[in-house]
Amino acid sequence: MDWRNSGRCLTEDPDLFFPIGDGPHAAAQTAAAIAVCRRCQVREPCLDWALATGPAGVWGGLGENDRRDLRRASRVPAA
Repeated sequence: MDWRNSGRCLTEDPDLFFPIGDGPHAAAQTAAAIAVCRRCQVREPCLDWALATGPAGVWGGLGENDRRDLRRASRVPAA
């Protein structure tokens, strides 16, 4: 079974994981999405996929900026 079929995000509004902008509303939305990810059993493969492909939004419990910083620190290139 594909890990994407087991994510906690499947029962949430998809818009939650794609905040727009950098203001307080976007920060609160990102925090709410990350809270969902913290309870997810497929967080690790989700994060691995996001680090490899570089999608927008919150994936694997990290937002875009956090994943970019992690890639830089570990020299994992985005697709």
